[in-house]
Amino acid sequence: MRCPFCGNIETQVKDSRPAEDHVSIRRRRLCPACGGRFTTYERVQLRDLTVVKKNGRREEFDRSKLERSIRIALRKRPVEPERVDQMISGIVRRLESMGDSDIKSDVIGTIVMEALSRIDTVAYVRFASVYKNFQAADDFEDFVAELRPTETVAQGED
Repeated sequence: MRCPFCGNIETQVKDSRPAEDHVSIRRRRLCPACGGRFTTYERVQLRDLTVVKKNGRREEFDRSKLERSIRIALRKRPVEPERVDQMISGIVRRLESMGDSDIKSDVIGTIVMEALSRIDTVAYVRFASVYKNFQAADDFEDFVAELRPTETVAQGED
């Protein structure tokens, strides 16, 4: 593994342990050339995925891009980092097990929204506002109104 600090290709593994509920391995590394320390993660990848965008453009699936967008939606929310890592790994496993290496971006967005709705409603609304391209406050109001359970208010006599 190449050192991110000096570029040396000979680095030493100092510690390995399971991470993300045993779906990856966390390795602490040391560069003997510069003394730099860094962490790497090793994960199983079932297949190479390609994202098909709405405009037809295709690009290689990037787990870090998915992780970044989810973490932005969850910023300053009371959700444990381990739970977020588990959710991201679950989403990636679900995408990889779909049977096709070409995945439409709409499918990814829908899966992420489902996962966020189970973890944090505010993050779900934040993600949806970007994913569904809200343009005005009315878009938020309509979306949030769909989240609220239908309440039947009994009208009593005063």
